[in-house]
Amino acid sequence: MADIITIGEILIEIMAKNLGQTFEQTGEFIGPYPSGAPAIFIDQAKKAGSSTAIVSKVGNDGFGRLNVARLLQDGVDVQYIGTVADKTTGVAFVTYKENGDRDFIFTIKDSAAACITREDITEAMFDDCRYFHIMGCSAFNEEMIASLKKGINIAREKQVQISFDPNVRKELMENETIKEFLLFALTSCDIFLPGEEELKAITGIENEQEAVEAVLSQQARCVVVKRGDRGCTVYEADSSFDVKPYRTEEIDPTGAGDCFAGTFISLMNQGSSTREAVMYANASGAYAVSRKGPMEGTATLAQLDQFIKERGEQA
Repeated sequence: MADIITIGEILIEIMAKNLGQTFEQTGEFIGPYPSGAPAIFIDQAKKAGSSTAIVSKVGNDGFGRLNVARLLQDGVDVQYIGTVADKTTGVAFVTYKENGDRDFIFTIKDSAAACITREDITEAMFDDCRYFHIMGCSAFNEEMIASLKKGINIAREKQVQISFDPNVRKELMENETIKEFLLFALTSCDIFLPGEEELKAITGIENEQEAVEAVLSQQARCVVVKRGDRGCTVYEADSSFDVKPYRTEEIDPTGAGDCFAGTFISLMNQGSSTREAVMYANASGAYAVSRKGPMEGTATLAQLDQFIKERGEQA
């Protein structure tokens, strides 16, 4: 079985061709690109050297086959990806603003991925597994939440490490069902990978140090606060340190955080130190934004070594 497993949505992405283009006007779009945050994560974790698998569902269509073929090509175990005959593979449409923000339109709630159920999650999936990765964006309906909770409970019983990336918009925290799940995941995880604002929103604590201390007083042994192009900060029980970013030209930010997490968890699984794992994770995030397309920026460790060599010292 795979060392690292995740449960969640597989999508394709259709991207605006021009900066400043909106959904309110006719324009050109490019794609489809393989996507879905859990799929990007698991693809990157595999490329970084670990065996990986994903539990998901796609439609019986070209978009689904495109995604499964990419994951299979990169070596991800796809045996737990089901096909739903009467649903289409999820689609994310994205436009880019002049200030770097993005607008999205998702079809995920009525897609094949929305058909994942708790019956799809079995104990056998977690045999010999070392890490179970959860993403908050996957908690988009009650059955998905039940599936993720079942995975968490099995992982705990089998002493599988749990990593948790909230990856959720702040307004979704106002949904009590989603908020309850995020807090359950937070108190269950061993590694927590929030952005700065996510950390505050989920803990309800504005001061970062106090918020981290509250998390570390529970199950978690490591918190990595992601700061985008400003690098990140790693907190463990008795220490903390900042990690500078790598300079790069941003072409497409989609998937950078997923690549960061995939690299970090993959290297932790392989026995790397936290400092080495997060150094490569930072490089992975920077590499990802330099490519157009959410899964086009996944990279092997050899590619990341070359990327680091070309850029010399971190910013």
